[in-house]
Amino acid sequence: MTILRIAAALARRRNRRLLLGLATVTMALLGTILVAWFGNYRINLTPSEPLGLWRFVKLDRSAAVGDLVFICPPQAAAMREARLRGYLRSGLCPGGVAPLIKTVVAVAGQRVEVGANVNVDGRPVPSSGLAQRDGRDRPMTRFAGGIVPPDYVFLHSPFAGSYDSRYFGPVPAAGILGVAREVLTYAP
Repeated sequence: MTILRIAAALARRRNRRLLLGLATVTMALLGTILVAWFGNYRINLTPSEPLGLWRFVKLDRSAAVGDLVFICPPQAAAMREARLRGYLRSGLCPGGVAPLIKTVVAVAGQRVEVGANVNVDGRPVPSSGLAQRDGRDRPMTRFAGGIVPPDYVFLHSPFAGSYDSRYFGPVPAAGILGVAREVLTYAP
């Protein structure tokens, strides 16, 4: 019986070490995630911009054309449909989606025309061709075009498969988390 008791005590000790190790790893991972989140770091896993670690810097001004921004998409019908279709990843923005990383190509008062390509105030936006169908052969609905309303921005990514304002239109500038800065990225 003594050998069985010793074996049981050793097993309990191993289990405690294993639980302590798992708890330590879990706490370290949670701590890293919290530091990254509150330090304004994000990981981009989409081909819209280079893959990897990014940081956003809060804007102390209005968004301007050419700003590469992280933005929480609005909780609108187009975004709910995009989530159902799998265009948006899970994240901590309202609606349970991850922030988008896109370039501002038009701001309030600018005219956007969306046809075969996007034009802003009559000037073509490079790499702005529209897809008629998504990767699963579902039809894509394009934005009709118009004037960007006050406090809104029109977003674009040069990646051909990007889901951006070409399809969902202008979004509230209030959703901008900040200007995106590369930290450690890789462009495949």
